[in-house]
Amino acid sequence: MTEVAPLADRLALLDERVAAAARTAGRDPAEITRIVVTKFHPAQLVRDLHALGVRDVGENRQQEISAKRAELEDLADMRWHFVGQIQTNKARAVRAAASVVHSVDRTKLADALSGAADAGTPPLDVLVQINLTADAGRGGTNESDVVALAEHVAGCAGLRLRGVMAVAPLDENPAAAFARLAEHAARVRAVVPDASWISAGMTGDFEEAIAVGATHLRIGSAITGNRPARG
Repeated sequence: MTEVAPLADRLALLDERVAAAARTAGRDPAEITRIVVTKFHPAQLVRDLHALGVRDVGENRQQEISAKRAELEDLADMRWHFVGQIQTNKARAVRAAASVVHSVDRTKLADALSGAADAGTPPLDVLVQINLTADAGRGGTNESDVVALAEHVAGCAGLRLRGVMAVAPLDENPAAAFARLAEHAARVRAVVPDASWISAGMTGDFEEAIAVGATHLRIGSAITGNRPARG
């Protein structure tokens, strides 16, 4: 069983920091969605978070999001954000478990997620992930291909483009990297005007992300504590 009191304290402290960063940036803290990333933690942690008012959680492995959502199907108002890389052959399973997918980084994946829609189901909310590094092996589409991918996603009947996502490079000032992301976000809004989400900022750099307009923060250890050892 998770110790709820320390968890509540960490959650409250993080929310205070988010609100302070928003006010410093001249923004309304209510504009910002805090996603608690529960990677490798047991489903009970998600249940404890729900009891504390959390409604947005994130996972980055298909097996984990599928298993946790099945175990916690009674938490009907929880929004499940998939923030990891997706193999195309797992697109259907990810779509079945996720409320939002933050990591669409290629047209083939967009097509697979769109094609996995069951008849009559609403479009899946997705974000275009952008690789802000020079490493082609990292997740995300190249910065030069952002608009083309956004146009493709916008044409997928089973998807609803909500915005962009990125991870700040380890070797670059996060403020500078997120400023570039904000420029890409503006280009995507030129394609889909209401694609206003910017998913950026984790435990170590969410304040810099808020300063340039992040709407969705992906916070793990600052709230959940250290990840448990994997067996």
